[in-house]
Amino acid sequence: MTSTTAVPSAPRWVSRLRSWWAQSESTRTPNSVLLVLGIVILNIVGLVMVLSASSVRSIDDKGSPWWFFERQLMWTAVASVGFLVASRIDYRMWRRWVLPLLIGSFGLLFVVLIPGVGIKVDGARRWLGFGQFRLQPSEIAKLALLMFTADVLTRRENVVADWRQSLRPIVLVLACVAILMMAEPDLASLMVIAVMVVATLVVGGIRGRHLGVLGATGAALVTVAATAVSWRRARMLSFLDPFADRANTGYQVVQSLIATGSGGWTGVGLGAGRAKWQFLPAAHTDFIFAVIGEELGLLGCALVVGLFALIAVIGIRTAARAPDRFGTLLAAGATAWIVGQAVLNLGAVVGLLPVTGVPLPFVSFGGTALISTMVGAGILVNVARQGRS
Repeated sequence: MTSTTAVPSAPRWVSRLRSWWAQSESTRTPNSVLLVLGIVILNIVGLVMVLSASSVRSIDDKGSPWWFFERQLMWTAVASVGFLVASRIDYRMWRRWVLPLLIGSFGLLFVVLIPGVGIKVDGARRWLGFGQFRLQPSEIAKLALLMFTADVLTRRENVVADWRQSLRPIVLVLACVAILMMAEPDLASLMVIAVMVVATLVVGGIRGRHLGVLGATGAALVTVAATAVSWRRARMLSFLDPFADRANTGYQVVQSLIATGSGGWTGVGLGAGRAKWQFLPAAHTDFIFAVIGEELGLLGCALVVGLFALIAVIGIRTAARAPDRFGTLLAAGATAWIVGQAVLNLGAVVGLLPVTGVPLPFVSFGGTALISTMVGAGILVNVARQGRS
């Protein structure tokens, strides 16, 4: 006589998790596959180039060439989990978290301004945390503003022509965020948020004349904020002729142009670049694209630009084919966030736009910025999974 041992059944939450994972895994579309592929490649390029671009500074500051790379690898692992989860959570569920996200981001933006609490670096108080574990509240604000704008325009679809009901609440929230962020100051992140919100408003059907008034007002305020302080004005306008003051305000752009142009078609070779030897400031962060141009040449630059172009095209297609209005607005806003930030960064690196300190999405060194962008990309992928092929 043989005896059988009963196999204990899995807990209910485990069964639900397996069911949810299997269901989400089966919903793939060509758009979602292309998005994931482009994002994965950009992250791989980012890891390789952070190692190359930061090695010299890492040795000088920390005594090891791996210090920045190890932290970028850690943040990439955390961001990948966030991306994976966001890509499998039904994007409609984010509507439940709009208010907590908005309140939380306002709280963090306020707390970071408190002396002794917010971490001050180079005259800006933008970080919370301790040691190397830092949180940048403005990155959370990007996600919160995306959700809030899409939610308001979805709930008030029938009154979108009435600016008091559709546009005013968004402008008021954006203005409050702008005041807190300029107190840090963090003009770069505010510009990315503005691009994202305006793109969502355009897709949401806000009237052209209302957008025109909002755009003109915003442009005027940004111009005043960027030029009110002499050193900031000199830095913002240096891109017009960086060689006129190549030893001071134009130094970073000049070194960036030298590095980018010296790579030729195929570059000087991975790791063989000279700009990172303390010639180019922020070589592993805001100006990592210049190191790519030097070491990987025009072909490496074309790969990175091509991947962002792919995200732009697929993002637009995702917005057009989303199952509902909220999905359309989320996809449009997330695409504008990622691609708009890339354009601001690339334009500054090649001297076509002012230097604002915007990192290159998925590629530049950074923790909170990478995590928030990966979560935004995951939401875009989820909309693409549920859209029409």
